[in-house]
Amino acid sequence: MVAPASQSPARTQFKSRLRRQNQYVLGDDWTSDALLSSKPCLVSRTAYFDYDAATVRSSAQEMIRCHAKWLQNNAGARMTLEGNADERGSREYNLGLGERRGNSVRDLLLANGASSSQINVVSYGEERPVCTMSDDSCWGKNRRTEIVYTVKQ
Repeated sequence: MVAPASQSPARTQFKSRLRRQNQYVLGDDWTSDALLSSKPCLVSRTAYFDYDAATVRSSAQEMIRCHAKWLQNNAGARMTLEGNADERGSREYNLGLGERRGNSVRDLLLANGASSSQINVVSYGEERPVCTMSDDSCWGKNRRTEIVYTVKQ
């Protein structure tokens, strides 16, 4: 006698695999907002920096620790850290500053259990502003590193 499809060994293995993945039906799509929003501390994905600095502010450290734990518990997850700068300074300087900011977030992720194979750092310097006004408030929004989850590789 053949077992019903709902009880087949393949289906049982599939269900077991889903349970091991914390029942996330979204599988390998680590970019899904629904999946990432399932943990409140993962909703925030931007670390801001002081002027001409690459030190992670204390206000962002808990958020980064949460992302590190997520990476540690989800070995297939990958992320890109996009370092940015405001418009002040030369293009070359701002590209370097964006890279230092991305590396600063990466170092904190690694110190909290993430694997280097899960993290890629890129710098956009001043090329991708979120605000285009030339004032302190706007510049502060552009001095950032954004965490972008990418599809499992």
